[in-house]
Amino acid sequence: MQRLPCRGSLIILIMLTLTTLHSRRSTPTRQLAAPGPDATQLQRMLEAAVRVPDHGKRVPFRLLRIAGDAREALANAAQARQLELDPLAGEAVLEKLRTRFTAPPLTLAVVAILGEDSKIPVSERFSSAACVAFQLLQAAQAEGFAAQWLTGWLAYDRPFLEHTLGLSEHEQLIGTIAVGTPTLEAPERERPDVAALLQDWAP
Repeated sequence: MQRLPCRGSLIILIMLTLTTLHSRRSTPTRQLAAPGPDATQLQRMLEAAVRVPDHGKRVPFRLLRIAGDAREALANAAQARQLELDPLAGEAVLEKLRTRFTAPPLTLAVVAILGEDSKIPVSERFSSAACVAFQLLQAAQAEGFAAQWLTGWLAYDRPFLEHTLGLSEHEQLIGTIAVGTPTLEAPERERPDVAALLQDWAP
């Protein structure tokens, strides 16, 4: 028979969980380095990431792993597309785009699977996929890594999404989640005043 944790242990576990949630912050991609998650750590991260609200059990999301030599290949493709769109793009712009994929040891692209559905609205399926991206941020931190969720023009450029990443016309990139070991501690930023955001509804 499985033993339930005592009240004291449960309180400590709750406090540790809340501390993790309260301390979440994004680390810039250029400040992420190896090592990244190993196979076991990544499996745990993904298992946590897919535990999201999913009305109708549609599983309206999938993930692409960009690691190893694929990082350089995707960086090259992104730079080439950038120059197609803007032949005058400067070296700083191109280098920032390259670093997005080559600096972190692991990038996970979160893809929303949309299209027609007679019961579940697109907005709900998109929201479910977005929750996966956020869960990945939390899971990465829980495993001792840092992460950043990025979009930018790449997330909306259909030629890049379809011809390079292989998305179908019914799919949308939620964003890429860069994961790695932080080389610097990301500074805290000002957060919203929750008291100002909360209102009591009354009939």
